[in-house]
Amino acid sequence: MAGRASESTAGKRAGSRRGPRRQARFQPALLLLALGITACIVAWGYLVYAAIDFGSTARGGDSTAWWLLALASVGAVACLFVGLMLLARVLRRLGITGGPPPRSEPAPAKPAAEDDRTRPIGGRRAAR
Repeated sequence: MAGRASESTAGKRAGSRRGPRRQARFQPALLLLALGITACIVAWGYLVYAAIDFGSTARGGDSTAWWLLALASVGAVACLFVGLMLLARVLRRLGITGGPPPRSEPAPAKPAAEDDRTRPIGGRRAAR
């Protein structure tokens, strides 16, 4: 095992496999995304608090509080969803996660008549 350390630095292709480091610089787009995430999370917290309050009022007998509870719940779900989508964009811009792999074009389908000619009648067992 002691010889392994020298093996990794020896040879004609030895060297760093890392590319040159990108210099960290201010990116206003990341700041806007971070502010958007913060706003979504704060709005989500407020809507959850409001939904809890509307729920306790609705149990007391106020029928309009049920509608406000539903509206606050849907708003909270929407804020959390948007916040998570913005977080995914920030992580992609920072290079922590990658985008989806490119789609490959599907192979063209063969006509049905061409497939019928190559297959034996009755299947593989009948061909034996």
